[in-house]
Amino acid sequence: MKDEFDYVIVGGGSAGCVLANRLSASGRHEVCLLEAGPSDRTAWVRGTNPLYMLFLMNSPTYNWLYRTEVEPANGDRGFFWPRGKVLGGSSAINAMIYTRGNRWDYDHWAELGCAGWSWAEVLPFFKRSERQARGPGAFHGVDGTMNVVDTNFRFPASEAFVESCAEVGIARNDDFNGEEQEGAGFFQVTQSPLGGRRGSAGTDFLDEARARPNLVVETGTLVTRVLFEGRRAIGVECLDPRRRAVTRRVRASKEVILSAGVINTPQLLKLSGVGPREELEALGIPLVHELAGVGENLQDHPDILVRRRDRRRASFSLQPGPYTASFLRRFLSRREPFIYTPTDAGAFVRSSEEEPRPDLQLQFAAVRMEPHGRGLFMPARFGFVLHVCNMRPRSRGRVRLRSASPLDPPRIEANYFADAADLEALVGGLKIARRVLGASAMAPFAGEEEVPGAGVQTDDDLRAFLRRRVETVYHTASSCKMGTDPMAVVDPDLRVHGIEALRVIDASIMPVIPSSNIHAPTVMVAERGAAMILEGKRAAELGAR
Repeated sequence: MKDEFDYVIVGGGSAGCVLANRLSASGRHEVCLLEAGPSDRTAWVRGTNPLYMLFLMNSPTYNWLYRTEVEPANGDRGFFWPRGKVLGGSSAINAMIYTRGNRWDYDHWAELGCAGWSWAEVLPFFKRSERQARGPGAFHGVDGTMNVVDTNFRFPASEAFVESCAEVGIARNDDFNGEEQEGAGFFQVTQSPLGGRRGSAGTDFLDEARARPNLVVETGTLVTRVLFEGRRAIGVECLDPRRRAVTRRVRASKEVILSAGVINTPQLLKLSGVGPREELEALGIPLVHELAGVGENLQDHPDILVRRRDRRRASFSLQPGPYTASFLRRFLSRREPFIYTPTDAGAFVRSSEEEPRPDLQLQFAAVRMEPHGRGLFMPARFGFVLHVCNMRPRSRGRVRLRSASPLDPPRIEANYFADAADLEALVGGLKIARRVLGASAMAPFAGEEEVPGAGVQTDDDLRAFLRRRVETVYHTASSCKMGTDPMAVVDPDLRVHGIEALRVIDASIMPVIPSSNIHAPTVMVAERGAAMILEGKRAAELGAR
């Protein structure tokens, strides 16, 4: 087994698969991609049934199944944080929604000292990946390998949701990734336009590269630490996939690139001796370089769910119904593509008139369920849910080590509602959700409100409900932030401060979480990072082209 390469990439998720493709494309570089999870070549990941995600989200085979630390202020709960543990990473288990965020997000990054990361500078890298079914345009590309398509199966309740948004003053928006983010409409998804199969970073980027002789992909390989000579990264140590108790070393002559994700990347840096001095010394980990920001600045979009009964049975259920039958006929038929995701409709809105831009995302699903896809086997009734998530949280969490063992999961502190403004944003969001679901277009469908329920009405009621029931919507970021301030972990070229030949390229580098689902921005970060490496140019120089 070959043990020396030009580039060693740790983590085969949304970023790692892009990097493996781009860095190996010329044939000039020897590239190794190391993934802790299994192959994605399974019907669960690559099948045509979008509801498979409800299995994948709770699968110990394809998921790290992380839980955060208990939060006394939020119902004495630890939160379930599923993260993909498979080639494709979280893009192999997600709802396949393609959104990029607001242009302000990236202009704000630039304002924070991340030169070269403004909206105008990152837009070409979003377009580079995209194979947009609607065709090319100022905001979209067609030459990439990531299919971005419209759904072609929608439950009547989803159509009514979009109409109801218009009734309450939320304008129709047919392209959340175009000129304007604000408004209501249907999400585009990353699926095959022909067969409706899931598109992930594995299918969209890694598949076409797998046969290259200069690319080695290893699954079932847990990287335990980065190896250094002085302050230069020279490779990684990992558990051999064939003999789990035996470590081996894989060397990198040019660079080690950490793309292990928002939780695993800071964990690996700390296990390798890069991080806060006090924390590492307390666990007996030799300090290579002190970086106080490793694991700090963790951000997530806190989410709350509103659930109502469906009086018209115009949604999905495990009991017989007219639209369940239609769903199954279309799914089982091979006469035409079946392109669908449960959260197919949504909106980007402002929690109050004082907000200068959308700070809430609504995601509607014509399925009666609990958070994390649970509850499908509740008494088989028809219903629908509306997720409300705060896209601009001010609260910050962190990732800390539980021990010096790489086999122990880290301590994750979500720290929801540490800033009271986050709580108030979702109070406003719940009121908007109720107005939408109470509009006349939804009247034929909207039965009893099961959650929060009739007993939750005042602002204090809503605050208490939020603390009891808030959950993640899986959009984690920012635990190894990019920047030039003392808490930054990487510079705008994604190089780890104070370390040679080591970069972080994944969602953890985002200084502030984008106001969107996280897959598309992570792919953009990887496209931009690969271009920096291959072209030998700084982020600002790339953006000036």
